[in-house]
Amino acid sequence: MSNPPMFRVLTTSECLALLESQYVGRIAFTFRDRVDIEPIHYVCKDRYIWGRTQLGTKVDVLAHHPWVAFEVDKVDALFTWQSVVVRGRVEFPDPEGSAHDREKYAAGVAAFRQLVPEAFTHDDPTPDRDLVFMLPVTELEGRAAVARDR
Repeated sequence: MSNPPMFRVLTTSECLALLESQYVGRIAFTFRDRVDIEPIHYVCKDRYIWGRTQLGTKVDVLAHHPWVAFEVDKVDALFTWQSVVVRGRVEFPDPEGSAHDREKYAAGVAAFRQLVPEAFTHDDPTPDRDLVFMLPVTELEGRAAVARDR
């Protein structure tokens, strides 16, 4: 290839802008000797990844092994893309728990309603997904590729 693509590290501001501009990412988690990764809808607001899910295997695993990686990509072409990875501890605020938990749960609901205004109402398109989870955006890194003109 006569003009190889240029690769670079994204700044924190660029990483946050990418996270805030997308709404589908992948959450990766481990259990024993297995790694799993699942696509999820999310909202990034106030340096948190907010998502929703329902009770099941993923929640059971995350209750005991809360450390995750979360990835978002924006791909325009083979050598024109951006990717951000957030690593940290996922939390499930309890809507009936402490004042802090109730506040975080309400913040997650409000953030998610920016994406789906009917979320957590009688008109919710995914009513079974009644659990809010949050991932603080503290440890993040991003990379980008840019195609060079030939």
